[in-house]
Parts: sequence; C-alpha cells; structure tokens
Amino acid sequence: MLFQKNIEHSTKNNVHMANGTVKFQAVRMNVYSFITDGIAIDAGPATLQKALIPFWQSHSIDALYCTHIHEDHSGSASWFQEELNVPVYINEKSIHEAKRNGKYPLYRQMFWGKRSAFNPSPLPTQFRTRNSEWISIFTPGHSYDHMALLNKTTGQLFSGDLYVQTKTRVVMEDESIPQIIRSIQHVLTYDFDEVFCSHAGYLKDGRKKLKDKLEYLQELNDKVLDLYQQGLSADEIHKRFFPKKYPITTFSFGQWNSKHIISSILR
Repeated sequence: MLFQKNIEHSTKNNVHMANGTVKFQAVRMNVYSFITDGIAIDAGPATLQKALIPFWQSHSIDALYCTHIHEDHSGSASWFQEELNVPVYINEKSIHEAKRNGKYPLYRQMFWGKRSAFNPSPLPTQFRTRNSEWISIFTPGHSYDHMALLNKTTGQLFSGDLYVQTKTRVVMEDESIPQIIRSIQHVLTYDFDEVFCSHAGYLKDGRKKLKDKLEYLQELNDKVLDLYQQGLSADEIHKRFFPKKYPITTFSFGQWNSKHIISSILR
C-alpha cells in the first residue's frame, strides 16, 4: 500500500504548528502538533515521527501535554521522554493505558503507526509555562479522557478533537454526542476567542465556530429524539439524516460511521 505523507509548518500569534497528513486513496487524515511558550501540545503519530522531529528539535521544549490518549495525539510521546527527557502530561484517567503499547484496529495502525508505551504524569488542573498561566478543562465525548487546554494569559484555547468541524458527519463507535454537547457548553463558559484545533488548525473565530457546532449538534439531537418518539427506528433516522456513505466508513470496517451519531443520541 502506498501512503502519502506530508508536513506543513506555520506560525500564528506565537503558536508554532506542524500539520501532518497521511493519505491513502480516497481517505485523508491529518493532525497538528503545536509548540508555544516552551511546551508542545500533542505529539503526533508514530508514522509521522521522523518528519516531525526537525520541527520539535527547532524549538526549546520544557514539557509535552497530550489532549488525549488517541494514537494520533500521543503516538510519539515516548520520543519526548527518551530523546528530550522532558515530562509528559495526560489526563490521569488514561495513564494506565499510556503505560502499555497501544492496542487499536489495524486500519488505525496503518495510518498512525503503533504507539509505544510511555510514562506520563497526571495533567494538572492549573499549571504555568514560561510566560503564561494555563488551566486544563475536562471535555469528554470524543474520548473518555479528552482535555482542552486554555492559555488564560493569551486567551488561546487548544481544543484537541472537541471541534474538528462544525457539522459532524461520522464518529467512532465509542463517541458520545450528548457528552460532546455538554463539553462544548462547559468550555464556552471560559474566556477565549482563538482556537487551535488538532485537526482544523488555527481558528481565528474559534469561539463562534464552537458555538456553531453546539447549535448544529443540539438541533440534530432534538430532531433524532423527536423522530424516535414518533416511532422511527435508528436505521430509518440514520438514512434520513446521513444518506451518504463516506470512504472512511468502508476503510475502517464501520468503526467510523454516521450511524454511531444516531445510536449515541438514542443510547
């Protein structure tokens, strides 16, 4: 199989960004690694590690903070410990999982590689970097351990996979739309405007985009529940809202599927 890989670098308001892309046929996946004020946020996957190392080595890094355990965000965390000898932080809920090699479906290994075990410390609720005060915000839904990181000094939110896109079309089978709704509501109680998303990158009007996503999910949630109460089945509701089948659904053998959006609402 021929996987095409690419890294693009950019900087916005003192945040350095490396956007790594892996493409196979019609399926394209990307993920960002950020560096700001002496810390790295998300380590990127093992498959892009060699391409990302020059980006990391070109900056002085005091620590790595991972928004969650998924292998495209923590896949190279072991490199930070072994090569840079810096502390790695992640939600305490996933420390046990981090300490063993990653176990996940083959298609994800093909795109993101195999995550090696690493030894993180619990992500603190509040912490300080060289010039900034930060807080970590528990935002589950995409994953059980998902965190957003807010630089209170600059008003910049690093949202991990909380946003990704406004109109969610496919999710993994263990994601929860109601939880994501509550997490967006929670994060919007904080003061920020700019958002750095681990897949969409820099969002100048990030607060508005999160509000737009919240509105979309709330409306979808209400419509799905209403149709279910009218007697429609989950399959019938799914076909009504998501008639299109996406390439990732086939490639992932159904793990990424729009039907999981409906089932999570009805769960």
